[in-house]
Amino acid sequence: MKLCLDRLLSPCRDRSITFDLPTIETADDLPKATAAQLRAVSLGEITPSEAADIGKAVSAHIDAITAADLSRRLAEIEGIRR
Repeated sequence: MKLCLDRLLSPCRDRSITFDLPTIETADDLPKATAAQLRAVSLGEITPSEAADIGKAVSAHIDAITAADLSRRLAEIEGIRR
């Protein structure tokens, strides 16, 4: 029975992690976030692969901030030209 369940429900490989990650509101906040990740890895709070996964999430967040900023700036430019 255990063998069947192990094949149907794969074990969870992720774990919850906790470390201090500064708030990222602008692209200027990115160095603080990456420094916090590096510090957490060096202290053994998170593994390098967990830091890589967090880095992907941080990168996606920065992309969203950048897209929103570009959209706002474009709307301002279009508003000026009208």
